[in-house]
Amino acid sequence: MSKQSEQIIQLDFSEEMKNSYRDYAMSVIIARALPDVRDGLKPVQRRILYAMNELALSPDKPHRKSARIVGDTMGKYHPHGDSSIYDALVHMTEDYSLSIPLVDGHGNFGSIDGDGAAAMRYTEARLSKGAMTLLNNLEKGLVEFIPNFDESEKEPSVLPAMIPNLLINGTTGIAVGMATNIPPHNPGEVINGVIAYMDKPSITTEELMNYIPAPDFPTGGTIVNKDALSTIYETGEGKLKIRANTEIEKGDNGRQNIVITEIPYTVAGNKTRLVETLSSLMKEKVFDEIYDVRDESSKEGIRIVIEVKKDRDINNLLNGLYKKTAMEDTYSVNFLAVKEQQPITFSLKSLLQEFVYFQEELYTKEYKHLLFKANQRLEIVNGLIKATDLIDLIIEILRGSSSVKQAKNCLIHGDTTDIKFKSNKSKKTASTLNFTERQAEAILAMPLSKLIGLEIMKLHEEEASLQQNIEEYKMVLGSQKELHKVIKSRLRSYKKEFSYSRKTKLINASNVEYVEEFKEEDIFVLIDRFGYTKSLDSSSYNRISEDTKKEYPHVISMKNTDKLCLFTAEGNMYQVKAEKIPRCKIKDKGTLIHSLCKVGKEEILVYTSFEQLFESQLLFVTKYGYVKLVSGAEFETIRSSIASTKLDTDDCLVNILLLSASDILEDDKKVILLTEKGLSLGFPLNEVSEQKKASRGVKGITLDKNDTVAFSTIVPFFEEKFMYQGKQLNAKKVRNRKRGQKGQKAQL
Repeated sequence: MSKQSEQIIQLDFSEEMKNSYRDYAMSVIIARALPDVRDGLKPVQRRILYAMNELALSPDKPHRKSARIVGDTMGKYHPHGDSSIYDALVHMTEDYSLSIPLVDGHGNFGSIDGDGAAAMRYTEARLSKGAMTLLNNLEKGLVEFIPNFDESEKEPSVLPAMIPNLLINGTTGIAVGMATNIPPHNPGEVINGVIAYMDKPSITTEELMNYIPAPDFPTGGTIVNKDALSTIYETGEGKLKIRANTEIEKGDNGRQNIVITEIPYTVAGNKTRLVETLSSLMKEKVFDEIYDVRDESSKEGIRIVIEVKKDRDINNLLNGLYKKTAMEDTYSVNFLAVKEQQPITFSLKSLLQEFVYFQEELYTKEYKHLLFKANQRLEIVNGLIKATDLIDLIIEILRGSSSVKQAKNCLIHGDTTDIKFKSNKSKKTASTLNFTERQAEAILAMPLSKLIGLEIMKLHEEEASLQQNIEEYKMVLGSQKELHKVIKSRLRSYKKEFSYSRKTKLINASNVEYVEEFKEEDIFVLIDRFGYTKSLDSSSYNRISEDTKKEYPHVISMKNTDKLCLFTAEGNMYQVKAEKIPRCKIKDKGTLIHSLCKVGKEEILVYTSFEQLFESQLLFVTKYGYVKLVSGAEFETIRSSIASTKLDTDDCLVNILLLSASDILEDDKKVILLTEKGLSLGFPLNEVSEQKKASRGVKGITLDKNDTVAFSTIVPFFEEKFMYQGKQLNAKKVRNRKRGQKGQKAQL
């Protein structure tokens, strides 16, 4: 076997694809899309904040170019493209998206309207005060540092967050096969909830909701399905309905105005689209009640004015706006976050529980760090105090030593070898010295000013303070109750700094009902030979030239409250509401009829309005020679499509003729049937019986084998001519016989 063949690894393709896709999915879930349950940050956000911290961009420092921040983040920690990093940076500045923005932006960072941020070379940023609650104590070793992507730097695996950032700011992320959508909450309410959980770990979700009643969106608005919140907080999943807040004001010329003062959170960053939607609904007369739409928003807040025409039901219009625009929207909640490298859906209580566990871990490490530092300092202070009592001996040792190392060795180990002393007594005392190495270094570095009486007094005061602190640290570390006291005390200070009054209101509202207001008018529906359909009001239609009208083989006069009905050769009827047919100018193309209903590729035989259909009798003629009359009232239905008749296998409709009541009552009408083989038959119309639409009909003509009906029409008995395939034919020469008989050779 060759060396080359020995290097070939045999792999199962499906197994390799499965493993590779799983690795990719987990990478997206853990390293990109989902937040960590402890600090509430995605990796890119954490890396941006850490890079800014390394650049010393604290809130009291000047802003730095965003491009520099993005460059440091990408080069050191997040090699996934500058645009995604800058987008994340911009998002952390948005006070309309986050309860506590983590980045203080300077320059054009976009707006709630939907304006994009300026390029990163034009904007500047620094950390906000809120971000410092996630970064403080980073130097105390409270969290693990891991190698970056190329192991040239170290980065924190999680930030030592001292506030429940995940619940306060919320997050949104789409991973592979899963997504997270955690709404923002009021900082004060969340902190109260954390403290309540610490006081009573067995607290129920219902009890927690006394402190955290609902999400609190930065844009305000109203949650209208309050009762759904208990299930959402219990399961971590559910849907919230958010509604814009509005006021009714008096307008000009006797009109009233609907003023939108707060928009749903789902529209934040896209307010302009909401205004454009309202304007288009007005222009297209979907809401005929609207007179004008204006956006008067400013730095003082949102103000979108909808002017309503006189004498219109403003509450009904408001219901319609909630139903058909983003003034009422759905927010899908999913408390999905990463814990120990696994995506988990949390409940409200379990999120608070995870935060408290994390705080216990952080504060334990912090107080161990403080205890270690205090003991180190106490060791040095004790050494300095002891040294001030032996200062003459220490000076004698220093003067008698030939090197610092010799003097230090004497202070630590009492080694007096080769040191010159003034007396044996001094040498004997020096041999008893046993300072620690840290104390010896502090003594050797001690300035002479420390020998002043006031400085010595300060050392004694520091010693007492350190001993008191050490006792306090030991007490906190030795008791969970004391540890919780410290955590709660700091949380209360953060609450005082970041808390604000609730913005989002809570109600239970039933589903809105909108009664559409229609001004009934005559319209004309025009359908060209390709099936493009449009409607015109009667005044517009009357202005069209006769030559232009000839371009439309189907013109149906109807009311705008009526329905357009289509009958197909396959035996189906389809309905389109007149309001769904686009109102166009004559030069506009219109919309394909197939886009307005599900007619598909069926051949359309008849277009009519329902009003005309209801008052008519329909004569059905099939390819296999069956005929019947059906009352138009049979086709009254609320469904968009129904079967219009019963057909045998391979049979289809050749023609459907709409007849008035007078046509049926008169005895001078005859039905003419022509077949593919040139046979014809005429019989009186009154021989055709009226049947239900679900019936097949009766034999109108007996056909030869392989012959089928090609054409049918109705003419008066004594009519001399009728049209067939664009030609005038002689109606008198059609043999008049009884219905159902065999046809005779047509003499046309």
